[in-house]
Parts: sequence; C-alpha cells; structure tokens
Amino acid sequence: MHQARALPLSRRGLLAAGGAVGLGALLTACGDNDDSGSGGGNGGSWSFTDDRKKKISLDGRPQHIVAYIGSAAALYDFGIERQITGVFGPTTLKNGKPDVQAGDFPVDRATSLGNTWGQFNVEKYASLSPDLLITNMYDPGALFYIPDDSKKKILQLAPSAAISTGRISMLEPIKRYAALAEALGADPKAKKVTEAKERFEKASETLRKTVKSHKIKVMACSASADLFYVSDPKINADLIYFSELGVDFVVPEHTDKGGYFESLSWENADKYDADVLFLDNRTATLQPKDLTAKPTWSKLPAVKARQIAPWSSEPRFSYAGAAPLVESLTKAIQDAKKVS
Repeated sequence: MHQARALPLSRRGLLAAGGAVGLGALLTACGDNDDSGSGGGNGGSWSFTDDRKKKISLDGRPQHIVAYIGSAAALYDFGIERQITGVFGPTTLKNGKPDVQAGDFPVDRATSLGNTWGQFNVEKYASLSPDLLITNMYDPGALFYIPDDSKKKILQLAPSAAISTGRISMLEPIKRYAALAEALGADPKAKKVTEAKERFEKASETLRKTVKSHKIKVMACSASADLFYVSDPKINADLIYFSELGVDFVVPEHTDKGGYFESLSWENADKYDADVLFLDNRTATLQPKDLTAKPTWSKLPAVKARQIAPWSSEPRFSYAGAAPLVESLTKAIQDAKKVS
C-alpha cells in the first residue's frame, strides 16, 4: 500500500542527549474486546481499548491529544475539534497549505511535530503535556509514523491508542474511529456525522450497481522515480472495501515484504493490463505530469486513453473522508471504456 513504509527512517538530531522529561507512564494493561471507551470529563475516569487490545485508563477524558494527521482528520470529521493539540505526518505543503491527508482538519490549530517520514520532535511533543497519542496501525503492532529510534522515549510520555487500518475492510477502521471519537466526547448523532454516513452509504450502493454494468479492470498503483508499485487489493483497507462492492482490481503476483504492493522497474511497468489506473495522489509520489518522460508509462493503454483516477492511498477513515473516494472511483469506472 504505502511506499513510505518501505523507506528507511531518516530522522536526525531531533532529540539531544538528556532528552525530554517523561510526563506519564505508558499504559500496557491488556484489555478486553470492548469496542467503546467510557468516562466523561475531568470528574470521572476514562478508558478505551485499542486495536492492540490494550486498555488505556486515565483519570479523566483526554484534553491534550497528539495524533497522526490522518487520525486527527478522521476524529475531526466525527466531531473532535478542540482536544487535538499536536499532529505529526504530512500536514502541510511547502506553501503552507494543508496536505491532502489533513482533510478538513484545521492545521493551524495544532503544533506540528514533523511533516515527513522519520520526523518526530520528541522535545516538542513533551512540551505539549500529552495525555494520549493516537495513530494508525497498518501492520500488527506497528505504530504508523512513530520512528523506531525514538519510539521508546515517545511512548514513555503518554499512553498510546492504535487503530488497525490494514488487512481489514475500510468499514472497520471507520467504525473504530467513530467509537473513539464518541469516547472522547463527540456526538455520534450530530448532523454532520449522520449526513456524511448517508452520503457514504449512498455512494457505496451506487458503486456496487456501477460495477455490475461496467466491466472495467482497475489497477491501484503508485509511482516513484525508480519504481512502479502495483498495490494488492487484498491488503489495503479501502481496496478491500471496494472489492467487496464488486470492483475488479489487478492482483499483483509477487508482492514485496509486507504484502502491500509489488514493486516493478519502469521497464516492466506494463506487466499487468488495466482499463483504469487508480494512481496514488500523495504529495510524496509522482503524478501524471511527472511521468511523461517514462516511455512505458506513456505506452500504457489506460494512460493513452487518459483513464487515470486519483487514489487517496491513505484514506481518511471517516464517512466524510471516504464518501468522496467512493464517488471518485465510481465516476472513473462510469466514464471508462475497455482498453486492456
């Protein structure tokens, strides 16, 4: 799925010797399978069992949350608007505008701890007095965008909550972020939440009907300077969901370690036939305008037919975030013709 996860960590010099002083102990008590949190404001205890089956228990509802930007964006969609004081991951572009992965989250309200893979300013994190860290978990036990070389220090400063976002249908992490948001105080019956869910469900049903009448082969892919990645629809949460709705995806034969994609040299970029290219639109990846000099790219039937649709390969796990993705894929399939 994620080319970024295949890259080596490159964080340098973010924490001087001596480091930040721990602000809280990492809570590792194993919890049960209860999907919901409990507790209220400052007057009572609060708990939530994450997808590692770890039960986080606090004296009150968290008020100083630091989250991966995708997690922050999902929680914001579900109504968490003030408690997130810090974020990490691709939050802003070079011009200061929000990155696509920030969704509707107001990036100017939160302190950024690092905008690229491997960056996480631990001292700045400590200064925020965090009482909860939240991130995605694409691989079992792996906290997304938490650098291995500073993970121990980071996890000593506050409890962490991880939501599974890989190898399961996209519906599952959406439901889990909804449950986490409710535990954090959001209203699951708020108008913006219920309307977003209705839009998502309507879009999903439209996609289900569309693929029955449009027999189109789709290839989820990502491009870098040296490699062309073909993603596995059985591993990525959004692709699993789209497959459940009937989308016919290319399935790579030999995936790399981790199983998310097969990496091909550009000479072999034409290994698989597809009518539509579902192309990774993250800012770290190459887009069609960047690929015109690649001969094999220009010769792909889908490229010749201009049947390329943007793919948010790290989807926002909320109804508001997912609905436009379903609608975009539906339109791409509706507008496509068989070329493979």
